[in-house]
Amino acid sequence: MRKLTFAMNVSLDGYVAAPGDDLGWTTPNDEVFQWWSDRVGSTELALYGRRLWEDMSSFWPYADQQPGVTPEQLEYARRWMEMPKAVFSSTIGTVGWNARLIHGEAASEIAGLKAEDGGPMDIGGAALAATAMRAGLIDEYILVTYPVLTGGGTPFFTTLDNWVNLNLLESRSFPDGVRLTRYGTRC
Repeated sequence: MRKLTFAMNVSLDGYVAAPGDDLGWTTPNDEVFQWWSDRVGSTELALYGRRLWEDMSSFWPYADQQPGVTPEQLEYARRWMEMPKAVFSSTIGTVGWNARLIHGEAASEIAGLKAEDGGPMDIGGAALAATAMRAGLIDEYILVTYPVLTGGGTPFFTTLDNWVNLNLLESRSFPDGVRLTRYGTRC
């Protein structure tokens, strides 16, 4: 069975995006960016909701055309394009860049992917992750917390019917007050 991890940048008050989907506070320093790049390089399958897919696919395949692109960004773009991806959407007709489109009910489709043999899966996008959270499918939560209060926006965690007990697996500090915490679910 595969392990499913939900990892995102998050504000200190628990939001992955500020009101209006503003992500201006999430610009990573070099160490955080490298951590994300290494994570993409070790992910066997990434699960995306439509909105995050549209954001990622509108930039990373074209990173080499951006002014001032760094070698690190080019490496991330290469890793991102090579990483297998599954995009969950009922409105998108096609996807590219090593991705497959899934139109079915998300929780059952994710459960099916978890049941397959293979390496680690990451889930991205708050709405898709909320579906997996409510279904009890997430094995690990990684919060890359920025020292900013957005006062609202899109929350990292969704409302749940039951508690989910967690074990702290890792805690790490990055420059600029950014903190990584990694938790595993406890049965």
